[in-house]
Amino acid sequence: LDVAGVVATTKQVELELSKDVWRFVDAASAAATDVFTKGTSDATSSFSDAMSTAATSFSNVTSAVLPDPIATRLSAAVDAAAAVLPEGSGAALLLVAVAVSISKLLPGGADAGMDEWASLAASEGDDEPVELREYDPKKIQAYFSQRPVTLIKRGLRSGALLGGFGFKLWLDRKTLGEEPGEKKKAAVDKKRAEQLKELLISLGPTYVKLGQVLSSRQDLLPTAYILELRTLQDAVPPFDDTLARRILDAELGPANAKKLSLSATPIASASLGQVYRGRITGADGEAHDVAVKVQRPGALVAISLDVFIIRSFAEPWRKFKGLNTDLECLVDEWGLRFVEELDYCREANNGERFRLAMLSRPDLAGVVTAAPVLRNASTRRVLTTGWIDGQRLDTSEAGDVPRLCAVALAAYLAMLLDIGLLHADPHPGNLFRTSDGKLCILDWGLVTPVSSELSTAILSFIAHLVSKDFENVPADLDAMGFIPTGKRAAMEDAGVASAIGLLFSALAKGGGAEGFRQELGLPDEAKIKEMQKELKGVKDMKVRREKFLEASGGAESKVGKLTRDLEGIQEKYGNIFQIPSYFGYILRSFSVLEGIGLASDKNYSIANECYPYVARRLLTDDSPATKRALEQLLYGAEGPSTRLSVRRVKQLANAFGNYSAVTAVGAKNEEASVSETANGALVVTAPTGPTKPKKLSQGTREALRLAFDPNGGPVQD
Repeated sequence: LDVAGVVATTKQVELELSKDVWRFVDAASAAATDVFTKGTSDATSSFSDAMSTAATSFSNVTSAVLPDPIATRLSAAVDAAAAVLPEGSGAALLLVAVAVSISKLLPGGADAGMDEWASLAASEGDDEPVELREYDPKKIQAYFSQRPVTLIKRGLRSGALLGGFGFKLWLDRKTLGEEPGEKKKAAVDKKRAEQLKELLISLGPTYVKLGQVLSSRQDLLPTAYILELRTLQDAVPPFDDTLARRILDAELGPANAKKLSLSATPIASASLGQVYRGRITGADGEAHDVAVKVQRPGALVAISLDVFIIRSFAEPWRKFKGLNTDLECLVDEWGLRFVEELDYCREANNGERFRLAMLSRPDLAGVVTAAPVLRNASTRRVLTTGWIDGQRLDTSEAGDVPRLCAVALAAYLAMLLDIGLLHADPHPGNLFRTSDGKLCILDWGLVTPVSSELSTAILSFIAHLVSKDFENVPADLDAMGFIPTGKRAAMEDAGVASAIGLLFSALAKGGGAEGFRQELGLPDEAKIKEMQKELKGVKDMKVRREKFLEASGGAESKVGKLTRDLEGIQEKYGNIFQIPSYFGYILRSFSVLEGIGLASDKNYSIANECYPYVARRLLTDDSPATKRALEQLLYGAEGPSTRLSVRRVKQLANAFGNYSAVTAVGAKNEEASVSETANGALVVTAPTGPTKPKKLSQGTREALRLAFDPNGGPVQD
């Protein structure tokens, strides 16, 4: 068998087919966009014509590429589906039929596992495609335009698997009824959670990342889902060890690879790579314990393919929903960071930058760190770091874990507001408690840069949010890029300020999704089920709206007022918000941190927990921008020309003291947290460990140091 000849012939056939396939794809995409944006009968007719062309093109592709028995079965399945579809509705349903049919006939079902990506890598060769190593949407499009069958197979398979799982959830709701028994619901949740985990693993790195984020949100998903999705943090099925060692030899070279001895199997396996424990012989001839991460083969091609598919839907969806947000730009930001995460040289630089930044800070040097990098044993696809003795933060039973959770938040705020480089993958598998009681943050591949201007705007926003100065929040949102240029005048509207005040007041209260619901007075799950029964079959939106307001406390309730404000805003200004492209990864990071906090405290408020760090920054940074933020916080929008707010001074002092207690080296048995009193002041919970009354607290000592600093500063001012 002439393998090389067969491969060359197959690729030539695919290239010849690409022109016809992409001519159809372009026509169908344009027609589909018209349906989304115009919704006219002419557009629908155009789309139907395009889908008719699709059947012919699809038939040609399958007969040329697939084996005859499979092509015949697939064509028959599509024809049978088209024959029974109602006239006028066939286009969309035919796509579903094609997707389901091809997902059953082509290799790789929901149980294919991550080895599918190793197969994809093998088909492309051992080396990563050079044109995909830097994220560029045009280069990605050009690359997969030459591989239309790969693209179509992936799109159909993803759509079929995700659609099939969604159908199962819909069927569960129909069969279980409105009030299923607790045991029966728990059993169904467990089954579906297992299926979802396997589905995400099968779909590859892009979707495993999504599962990792969801695994930290106990307030959004049932417990069964959380338990299953947590395994995606470091227990994804590994790829073959032989392949990993082949990559290691190719990347490091035979001589350097011999200096490394690895464990027989990986100790952890995640979405983009797997980690081995090993020993390396240093220049001094001594052996050192190390962790060696080897990149999962096929990850670059898989991620580029998924991002390209998702990006193709972004603009039609934006037009269909009438959004201000540039969805393509959001996808590009996500894709850029995702591709950068596959460059382990970049990851090494990120980790070292953070580690050195922490060492230079008097507040965090003794409590947080990152694993040191061994440069001579690291490349683009292999990363070797010093071994960290410790436990995952979420499984450690040490008494200082609550304090280290607060340290984790302080470290992320330091990245966001000071360092300018935010670790965007803070799931529990990446947060370790070291044997000497420090927090170690692992996996520095996924990061996002933060400009100094953005840091200042975020600092001001947090300060206004926690101090309940909601009048200044619209200006903060504008400075952070959430307001489109043509909508800035809307920020002066009283209705906008009122709506923002209500929403952010509920968000700042804490407790996650449940706390938000309670603060606004929204109906609970039992009440919602009761409403659904009463409104079954009612299509009149006005009746449904009035029923919802009645269940939420009536027209004068918080929800009633918010509804009137939002309706007025929509009528006068349309959609006044947008999501800036940078925000996705910041939201991801702090959403996961909030989920970790809610796991131990159902009333956890990430806004209040951010305030101690913000207080320290406001009282120690003498830059003009930070001084203005401090003045606005203490005096109001007019600054020092008005009366000083004693309540906010107390809040600031308490928060500063709390931060000093949390970051004090050696405070292993102390727990300090911030809470709110009835009059709105933030106070510190006393440490649980032994105290020495005659000794000044860490916060008092730090405050005295600032007050008598010969160089001056914000406290003295």
